Amino acid sequence: MLGRALTFWLAGVEARPIEVEAATRQGATSVTIVGLPDRAVQEARLRVRQGIYSSGFTLRETTVTVNLAPAREKKEGTGFDLAIAFAVLAATRQMPRAAAARVAAIAELGLDGRLKPVPGVLAMAEATARLGLHGIVVAPENAGEAMLAPGVRVIAARTLDHAVGAIVGDQEPAPLPEPAEPHSEPYPDMADVRGQLRARRAVEIAAAGNHNLLMCGPPGSGKSMLARRLPGLLPPPSPAEILEIARVRSAAGLIDDERLPGRPFRSPHHSASVAALVGTARLRPGEVSLAHRGVLFLDELAEFQRPVLEALRLPLEDGEVVIARAAGSARLPARSLVVAAMNPCPCGYHGDPGRPCRCESRRREAYQGRISGPLLDRFDLLVEVPRADAHGAPGEPSAPIAERVARARQLLAERPPPLTAEAEMLLGQAVERSMLSARGRARALRVARSIAALDGEAEVTATHVAEALSFRTELLR
Repeated sequence: MLGRALTFWLAGVEARPIEVEAATRQGATSVTIVGLPDRAVQEARLRVRQGIYSSGFTLRETTVTVNLAPAREKKEGTGFDLAIAFAVLAATRQMPRAAAARVAAIAELGLDGRLKPVPGVLAMAEATARLGLHGIVVAPENAGEAMLAPGVRVIAARTLDHAVGAIVGDQEPAPLPEPAEPHSEPYPDMADVRGQLRARRAVEIAAAGNHNLLMCGPPGSGKSMLARRLPGLLPPPSPAEILEIARVRSAAGLIDDERLPGRPFRSPHHSASVAALVGTARLRPGEVSLAHRGVLFLDELAEFQRPVLEALRLPLEDGEVVIARAAGSARLPARSLVVAAMNPCPCGYHGDPGRPCRCESRRREAYQGRISGPLLDRFDLLVEVPRADAHGAPGEPSAPIAERVARARQLLAERPPPLTAEAEMLLGQAVERSMLSARGRARALRVARSIAALDGEAEVTATHVAEALSFRTELLR
């Protein structure tokens, strides 16, 4: 007899369908899995066999061969267990074959027959809806996550026999949780930042146009404070953006069933590896993708390893990460607002009137040279943050700034302000004088439009372009 079931393999944040086939014959009781399974999938034969016995089913004197198709793709993880069990039960006539084939089965199976949660269920639930299946069977812990996918029936089951009964109609599925609540965690207020009018202006422009920002200044000048308050200036994510954020967090196993995700803020340590930042060999999201639709803060930018910094080029330019490994390839979203901070030299006090710099000029130049020109060119806003300016008066609170940002974003979405002739001439002169590359011109134009939108202007004037150019060249002088 031949039994079939359907499950999914997660490549990045994309759920790829996997057909599970189980064939049986008389012989010694055993389960063999083929189709490029990894170690965790190979071990499923032991979990499934014991889980079947614990749930009141049997495999006595039956040799089972399980194929995971397509066989050309390597299968990883423990989420195949439930689908393998369904296929085996269908092949041994302990479950209707039609019932096993009409749902997607996503869960790890315990030795006692319990269903356990796995990462990536949201993308799999969305794929289930696209394929028009009858529903998706998951562990109760994954039910809230699966419910975020529109147009899919979620069947939560506690054990293998409960899952079979829920599919054939003999038992009621486990109760589904209440819909997740919107994220409401408050962010720190910009009023906490004293002085730093120019840096505050740069942060506001970055929030309005989603511009990458690099701040340079000595320790204690407020760079980290500014970066951590930037998410509070951004508007709440739209329903489509919430799904995008949740999809990435689901793939990383970080989903929270009780509340919808807000805009993320990720701040990896400067010792992070390339894999930790852009994605692992198992095609799982890194920090760049976990910050999708939010803020990625890279403190001590010059202390990151050179390969890590260069790996940031594609995400900064295209808003996505392409991972190619032996296990396959995947595209991961990485459309985040990147904020970086660095000291002007190894000791941190070059240019500080209050403390002398102890670094030799050669060492200082080598430190600053860790940030390559092509990487620096991908930051829209470059601003100095002097320590002496950090003791000024309290600044404007976040609420009115967030209102201006929201209005500016709406204006930019509806109709980006056109350039006046004077503004176009000023941009052309900047290119002729080699102040800007072609990429730099495009980025300066985007910043100028954001400034005009913040000011409520219908056109981009030469004044707006001049301010954009001042931020573009501040750290290059």
